Amino acid sequence: MKPIYVLLLALVPGSLAAASDNRPVPRPAAQVIGAAQRCIQLSQIRETKIRDDWTIDFVTGGGQAWRNALTHRCAGLRADNAITYETSLSQLCNTDIVYVLRTAPNLQRGAACSLGEFVPVKLAK
Repeated sequence: MKPIYVLLLALVPGSLAAASDNRPVPRPAAQVIGAAQRCIQLSQIRETKIRDDWTIDFVTGGGQAWRNALTHRCAGLRADNAITYETSLSQLCNTDIVYVLRTAPNLQRGAACSLGEFVPVKLAK
């Protein structure tokens, strides 16, 4: 019985950390409408909408939104409201890094942010 008790204690801290990572609920709310994908085509991206320091919505042709929950908080992302990235591929993938684009006082790169998977969503009005 004692080993089970120790095992349960080992599981609880990870569970609590995941539940209390202080991520805000992205606005607008979104309904998942399909399976997550590792990559989306760069040529299809028409707009990016930065929701908070954790979340970016990529809108592709036809109005399809792909929500990307970053792997970690990206300091200054929402405040600066712009990103930049470099890739030699024709896709943006969950292994890529985006950078906060600081516009004042001069145009420069800010924090580096790791992308998560791209989840197709229907955005709430």
